Amino acid sequence: MRRRRKIRGGFQYFIYVAIFFVVVLISFVLGRVSADSAANSIDVENRSLGIPEDGVALWPGGTGKDPLLTLVNAESPLPSDWQCELVSLINGQSVDSRAYEDLQEMMDDARAEGLEPYICSSWRSHETQEELFSEEVEKYISQGYSEAEAEIQAAQWVALPGTSEHELGLALDIVSLENQRLEEAQEDTPTGQWLMAHCYEYGFILRYPKDKEDVTGIRYEPWHYRYVGRESAMAMWAGDLCLEEYVTQK
Repeated sequence: MRRRRKIRGGFQYFIYVAIFFVVVLISFVLGRVSADSAANSIDVENRSLGIPEDGVALWPGGTGKDPLLTLVNAESPLPSDWQCELVSLINGQSVDSRAYEDLQEMMDDARAEGLEPYICSSWRSHETQEELFSEEVEKYISQGYSEAEAEIQAAQWVALPGTSEHELGLALDIVSLENQRLEEAQEDTPTGQWLMAHCYEYGFILRYPKDKEDVTGIRYEPWHYRYVGRESAMAMWAGDLCLEEYVTQK
């Protein structure tokens, strides 16, 4: 009897030890799975933000935001470290390479509809923007405005140097070939109507809509288009949002 109890006690000890090692093994496996899951989650988040594994942002400022949504206006000047890779267009204009393929597709599709879109302005250097603004100021001064008043009036049509989207390389003035004047009549041309109806399909937005002047601070420009990428353009079109409103929600 004593010997049988001794054997039973040894067997129970072996069971306890085995259970202990199984628990330890399960805990280890679960810990690895949890760690891998967390690592994968971080990796996915970084890739969605465009951040490489070393954590260095791929765009100026390191804000972790989509560079295509960079807001440039009177309150938000062009980032001092902004960089863009320019691609030359046939007519001598230039555009940021990130917008080039979608722009080309949009222009090709418009022409396939029998339209004649014409890019009359795209990327501008800071010096060019200074010249354009000065010319606009002089125009108002010649009409009898003081210099201060002329600058206020000019700023409604031509952005102050450093606050123009054209310096980003992501903005374009697109008009109809038969009417190349930057005027509201662009909205009545077949080309203007097609662009306003379809630009979002190619990642572009009408940057300064008629009903958003109080938000953008810029008068209605039915010729000024801004590249923001297809996903954002679709969301802005669906929500009837201008860029200022959209980036506030991001």
